[in-house]
Amino acid sequence: MFHDTKNAGLLDYVTCWYRKAIDYITAHPAIRAAFVSTNSITQGEQVGVLWPDLLRRGAHIHYAHRTFQWMSEAKGKAAVHCVIIGFGLQEATHKTIFEYVNIKGEPHAVAAKNINPYLVDAPNIMLNNRERPICNVPAIGIGNKPIDGGNYLFTPDEKAEFIAREPKAAKWFRRWIGADEFLNSYERWCLWLGDCPPNELRQMPEAMRRVEAVRQLRLKSKSIPTQKIAATPTRFHVENIPNSPYLVILEVSSERRLFVPIGFMQPDTLSSNLVKIVPNATLYHFGALTSTMHNAWMRTVCGRLKSDYRYSVGIVYNNFPWPEIPPNPPLAKGGSAQRGGISAIETAAQAVLNARAQFPNATLADLYDPLAMPPELVCAHQALDRAVDAAYGKKSFASEAERVAFLFERYQAITSLLPATSTKKSRNSRH
Repeated sequence: MFHDTKNAGLLDYVTCWYRKAIDYITAHPAIRAAFVSTNSITQGEQVGVLWPDLLRRGAHIHYAHRTFQWMSEAKGKAAVHCVIIGFGLQEATHKTIFEYVNIKGEPHAVAAKNINPYLVDAPNIMLNNRERPICNVPAIGIGNKPIDGGNYLFTPDEKAEFIAREPKAAKWFRRWIGADEFLNSYERWCLWLGDCPPNELRQMPEAMRRVEAVRQLRLKSKSIPTQKIAATPTRFHVENIPNSPYLVILEVSSERRLFVPIGFMQPDTLSSNLVKIVPNATLYHFGALTSTMHNAWMRTVCGRLKSDYRYSVGIVYNNFPWPEIPPNPPLAKGGSAQRGGISAIETAAQAVLNARAQFPNATLADLYDPLAMPPELVCAHQALDRAVDAAYGKKSFASEAERVAFLFERYQAITSLLPATSTKKSRNSRH
């Protein structure tokens, strides 16, 4: 069906029905169609593949039900997240978006001027999978990818047992966090020998045995690149080791959470490739990324893993339209600083961290469970949202869809001034 469409391997099967419908409607332009579909075709990389093709053929979205949960009648009662899209080749006089405050509940209808491929009342914008952010903010990447067969990773008990046999190895251990460790605050350790001088390494026979095990593991791999890094067995396949505090962003987050868990980590802790990290990030960056504004953007444009949000670098972060504010806002009448400056966001962001710190035994999973989220943290996030919204020149939004529509307008304004840039080559997988 999509033999003439680049990266068509990213598309779900249901998209073929859309393409086929357009083929039929082309012969009979008065026809209108509607499909119940998985919501994946309105999120992530699929949008940039499917919708340019359909829009180029003259498709217009007439009405849409945004994401709702449908319970299958099949055995096992699997819950599927769906959308409904009504479309045709003729423009509709009236367009309607059906919003779901609760994806398991009933919708309410909202009139729209235009319905774009993300099912938002905004221009027909398709986000590119970008290599760099559209705004002047720190680059984001993955953490470290050892390809070590677990030889360099230890539980606290395993670490203690290893050091008992090899005392000189103690100084080469560093805290290690992946997604689960970050979210649930449990200890894991990494034997990082990438900086270990060879004369010291050779004095640690237990460590040498681990290095040899890693070398053999890599040599036996079917992957040519993995075989090549067998020549440097003390190093990781991917290394991303900041030398100052950095932000950690959970790559996959539950659909139940209002906020993707984000936090600062010290440079003596190594992060795995199962989280995203932002070196050189400040309180301002933390505040903007943990705000409702950014999370609303993420929920709209990200891909999904099952029903959970999958945070991506190229689609979510690099396309996010940050507020345009000066580092030091000018003084308003009476001498008070304009609300919405970087300092206001930093102050509110620190208050969020302070609210978390009031519960030292609570994990991020505890703190950001919507049923367990403490009032102190809720209030801190509300204050942060006011500061971030003010930075965009807004006081409030009637709905999340209105918030995202505003961000699309901001995105369009920013990208219209950018030179043509390269985008990432899509892989034949959903990320």
